[in-house]
Amino acid sequence: MDPTTLQLFVRVATAGAFAKAGREFDLSPTAATQRIKNLETELGVRLFNRTTRSVALTAEGELFLAHAHKIITSVEDARSDLAMHRHNIKGELRVTSSATFGWRYIAPFISEFLSEYPDVSVKLELGDRVVDIVEQGYDLSLRIGTLQSSTLVARRLADNPRLLVCSPEYLKQHPGPLTPVDLAAHQCLVLSENNKWQLRHNNGRQHEVRVSGKFYCNYGEAITEAALKGTGIALKSLWDIRDHLQQGTLVALLPDYQVEPMWSLWAVRPPGSLVPARVRVFTDFIAHKITTLEKQWSSEK
Repeated sequence: MDPTTLQLFVRVATAGAFAKAGREFDLSPTAATQRIKNLETELGVRLFNRTTRSVALTAEGELFLAHAHKIITSVEDARSDLAMHRHNIKGELRVTSSATFGWRYIAPFISEFLSEYPDVSVKLELGDRVVDIVEQGYDLSLRIGTLQSSTLVARRLADNPRLLVCSPEYLKQHPGPLTPVDLAAHQCLVLSENNKWQLRHNNGRQHEVRVSGKFYCNYGEAITEAALKGTGIALKSLWDIRDHLQQGTLVALLPDYQVEPMWSLWAVRPPGSLVPARVRVFTDFIAHKITTLEKQWSSEK
């Protein structure tokens, strides 16, 4: 009973389809189905009820699913422990991240990581478009925002609140907004057509405001630059503009309101319990760096 077949069984149970699960293992629907049939023969039970339209676990399949998770985790833990013990962490690590966050908080630490793990190479792709990491072959995605329901495995790294900001120069020319409704009368800098801003007052009252302005852009750093030059009000991630707030080149608006939904920083990897050692150590490495930065910033307050 090999771990790959067990992992395939788990993915079929999750996806409810042999074809979709098989693609993740470079298997045709026929080959994936045959592997599961062989597993059923080995166990002496039927694991799935199959129709032309659906695949569902039998009672025996439900029971075996819990054991399969434990077996896969145990095998992978053993492999990772042995790999780490032999200092045998190697291979290419493919990582994708949002452009600004990756450039500011991931790229600066890559040299240190490569020095610690000299047999690993890192291919870091930066961009603001969310990619399908399974389809495009990425090992890890570092994402900012809220996650949609999926079979991907996510690890939360930190909070990432957003806030409304502008430059002191903009406030000299325009009276600052006192309530969310006032934003409709301001020049707002809109990222990727996201012109509906949601805010919640400290008393719990919800507000949604449709904003507009003269500058729309799909690149977050361009929105920040426009805000710094006094072009308008921007809705920005705290991780993106923390330095500007500390330097006073941007100021926060509407302090009694919280932008919703609340965002977080996430490390997201493809489904399955078989995690390559290089992915595990890189995720732990970045998580440690993020935590260290948070502690440093807290001590500076």
